[in-house]
Amino acid sequence: MAKTKELSKDTRNRIVDLHQAGKTESAIGKQLGLKKSTVGAIIRKWKTYKTTDNLPRSGAPRKISPRGVKMITRTVSKNPRTTRGDLVNDLQRAGTKVTKPTISNTLRRQGLKSCSARRVPLLKPVHVQARLKFAREHLDDPEEDWENVIWSGETKIFGKNSTHRVWTTKNAELHPKNTIPTVKHGGGNIMLGGCFSAKGPGRLIRVKERMNGAMYREILSENLLPSARA
Repeated sequence: MAKTKELSKDTRNRIVDLHQAGKTESAIGKQLGLKKSTVGAIIRKWKTYKTTDNLPRSGAPRKISPRGVKMITRTVSKNPRTTRGDLVNDLQRAGTKVTKPTISNTLRRQGLKSCSARRVPLLKPVHVQARLKFAREHLDDPEEDWENVIWSGETKIFGKNSTHRVWTTKNAELHPKNTIPTVKHGGGNIMLGGCFSAKGPGRLIRVKERMNGAMYREILSENLLPSARA
């Protein structure tokens, strides 16, 4: 059953004032646009407890105090790679003993989720500015123009691919502090070349030797052009 919207304190006090002025529950409901049962519940609560404030609800109290919640939220905001174990230890040093699932549930209520850190190329400032310049220059290009563009590139794929997790808010997975910049070097890898367009992916080939100008032109001729035609 969906949770109903809670009446404001001013509205609850207004109901009591109208009741003390001699108005019936039906009349109060019509005046304030509320159900008679809602008005009656507020009046009965006021008669019993002499207050319209929310009363303590049943159920187990939160294991982490509001101060503890602020502490762990601030910690993962500064360092998204903080683990649940680190947060458990931080709270234990502060006098609160909790489990890792409790940490997860608490952070989810704060709008934070745990996800694998995205791997992105390590870009120098000049690369970032060049990409922004390109994006701004073509921001208003019609969609039809992009259907005539084919993108190509090469990448190295390494055998070792360890996973790092980060705490992040919705749609913030690609924020620099939530990503892992990568530099392509070392052994144990293969190099692949490929292309794609608005119509879909093109040919994918393996580059077995060191890339040079002649090899690049050969790749364009034997793979990029056939993909474009297809």
